[in-house]
Amino acid sequence: MRRWVPGLLLSVFVLTACGGAATPARTSLTARQALTSSPEALEFEPSSARQELFREIARLSEQEEGHAAQTLVLFPITQNGEMVAAPGFEARMDLLQPPGSGGTLRLAFDGRTGERWPEDRRDSLQGLSEREAAELVALTLLTHWRIQPAAAVQVDRVSGAPYAVAYVDGILRINPAFLYLAAATGPASTPASVQ
Repeated sequence: MRRWVPGLLLSVFVLTACGGAATPARTSLTARQALTSSPEALEFEPSSARQELFREIARLSEQEEGHAAQTLVLFPITQNGEMVAAPGFEARMDLLQPPGSGGTLRLAFDGRTGERWPEDRRDSLQGLSEREAAELVALTLLTHWRIQPAAAVQVDRVSGAPYAVAYVDGILRINPAFLYLAAATGPASTPASVQ
């Protein structure tokens, strides 16, 4: 039995040194790389890694706020005929918990472009489908940005985009990878269309 102890200790040491179960999971992705990744790849990242990426995006959103969008920004919007970075948000803001006043906004998900919003529920989206998560994020961000369109806002799915969410010409384009990062921060509410 004594011969097994050194061998067991050696294998535990090797596993730990090589990134085995004893070491904490870390992502080597930056926030911008995560956005251009497939949403399915992010789904397998640990929740702690997705939370860290979301915090990075929130920090960058506050730094970019109000800058002209001549360079790549994470949240470009059209404002007074100019493309600018949208108002930033804090990392503790739950984008899946829309404010009560978001009820007057109307959203359209009938894809006029190629990508359809998946309706299957995902554990990594807090049990919501991508479409439901997109609805909550859309209502929260449009309200936070104080955008009050007269008509329904078209919500498009744009996977692999170099930005998180863009609002241009009445169309809200959401990168689905961003939804998986936003969902790592807290409990989701149920979208009005699901109740």
